[in-house]
Amino acid sequence: MLAIAYRCPNGEPGVVKTAPRLPDGTPFPTLYYLTHPALAAAASRLESSGLMKQMTARLASEPQLAAAYRRAHQSYLAERDAVEPLGTTFSGGGMPDRVKCLHVLIAHSLAKGRGVNPLGDEALAALAIDPAMDALLIREDWT
Repeated sequence: MLAIAYRCPNGEPGVVKTAPRLPDGTPFPTLYYLTHPALAAAASRLESSGLMKQMTARLASEPQLAAAYRRAHQSYLAERDAVEPLGTTFSGGGMPDRVKCLHVLIAHSLAKGRGVNPLGDEALAALAIDPAMDALLIREDWT
């Protein structure tokens, strides 16, 4: 772990920024990791709802969304490579062509703020509807 990248309004860590390699040198390309148990459980519920499949389909039919998602991918790679280049174009969450893991996309949006990862932002907006998320999300950022 390099840093806590997002704290919930109650001060609990929600996202950590991790090193691109494990201590033994193994590549670990996921830069942002959703760590708060309640946020991770909420992301899992969204995944099981079929949202990832819907988002992936939209990437094929909405060119502006696809372009914004590619920019999120490039931003993710640039930030990770600034820590330590891995020599790979894999970022995380399925970027830039599909949606594979909402946990990564949500973590990216929480760490960087609204406007960087459009599908992470959408997933967070879906979570923010639930009043139980009040202690975990800065509501005005996601509603």
